[in-house]
Parts: sequence; C-alpha cells; structure tokens
Amino acid sequence: MGFLDGLWRGRESAFDSGSAASNAIELTKRYGQVSLTKQGAATGHLRINLSWRMRTSDFGGSQRESLLRHPFKALKPPEVVGHSQSMVNVDLDLGCLYELQDGTKGVVQPLGGFLGEVNAPPYVKLSGDDRFGSGSGETMYVNLDQRENLKRLLVFVYIYDQTPAFDRTHAMVTLYPSNGPRIEIGLDERHPQARSCAVVMIENVRNEILVRREVKFVYGFQAELDRLYGWGLQWGRGFKTKAER
Repeated sequence: MGFLDGLWRGRESAFDSGSAASNAIELTKRYGQVSLTKQGAATGHLRINLSWRMRTSDFGGSQRESLLRHPFKALKPPEVVGHSQSMVNVDLDLGCLYELQDGTKGVVQPLGGFLGEVNAPPYVKLSGDDRFGSGSGETMYVNLDQRENLKRLLVFVYIYDQTPAFDRTHAMVTLYPSNGPRIEIGLDERHPQARSCAVVMIENVRNEILVRREVKFVYGFQAELDRLYGWGLQWGRGFKTKAER
C-alpha cells in the first residue's frame, strides 16, 4: 500500500439532523456545509474522531429470517457483537492532508509516524492508531487558535491492510468544536472495493472556517486523494511497524 505513493428551527431548513436531544448536526449530500465561525466555534482545539464497528448483519444470517424461524427472539435484547481480530479483518486509519497559508503542504497519518504537532506547524496532531475500532476510535486535534495560518485540511480515512470493507463497517467521523453541537459524517455509502475516502474539508475562506462534507471514495490510496484534490505531494511506499499497528 502506498502512503507517500503515493447546527433549531432556524437550522432545521439547513440540516437533515439537528437534534437538540443529541446535540448533533449530520452533514449529508443535501446539506453538506457548516460555518464554525458563524457558530462561534472557530477557536480552541477542534477534535476529530473516527470510530467504526462491524455491521451485525454480517454475522449469523439476516435478522428477518431469524425472527421468522424464532419469533420469540423479538422479545430478547439485541446481541452485542464485539470486536476481535478474527472477526474484523480491516484496519481503518484517520489521516489529514494539510495546506498552510504559507504554502506548506503535507500529511498527518499513522503510517510512517507522521503524527503532526498541535502547537506548531501544521497545527494538526493525531493522538494514536486504533487498529480494531474500539469505542474511543482514533482522534485528531486541529488548533483553530492558529486558523489564520491554516488554508485547507482534507480529513480522510483509509484501509491500511487486509480486504477493502467500507461496506461492512459503520464508520463515522465526528467533529467536536469548542462550542456548539458536534458534527457527524457517516461513511455509509456502498463502495465495497474502495480503499480510501475523502471525508470532510476544513477551509479558511476569507477568514471564515468552513466544514464541508466530501465523502468521496477512491479505489487507491493517499496518492489518488492527492490527485483528486490537487495537493501535489510526492508519494512513496510505506508500511506500519508492529508498534504502529
């Protein structure tokens, strides 16, 4: 695999999901952009989290068939399917292509140990690499107190190894601003052979920090995302060590 190869009533009309109970905004194809600046949330550390779990329908046949054969199962609580290496043969990683106002470009990702810095350029830092999709997932921080130095950030998810399985996971990227509701982007489109997905673009547009849903799946890796968005980096081949995995 190549690594360097390569937010209430006024908002209801703008977002598909603006639940006051869950305090979340869902960015969708129809309503795919929000301004952190207009929400008063363009300061502090923006936390970006990737989490995923297997679709339970992947195990033991369809639920409908099960209920037809055993109707009393409807009275039982749903079975929780946990993770194990034997069950989840997929490793989702969170990454970010960055471009600063001074023209500096690069990548923050687990592969190659490019974990970034939050108080120094690129003002983006990855906290770690969750290989199996635990409850906490993977987390990245963006220092929006340095927003005047940021031009654009493309947050992406890729499958480092094993079989492409975006269509077998409930993958979600969630942004937690310093103020206001969290922002959710679900990776629920069916692209069974895709290995990478450009999830969300964070841009400084005339001093306004905009968050825009992308959710574009590609069949290659970072180099293909680079070409799609015109980053212009030189990519080579990279691997994780056992410690990184």
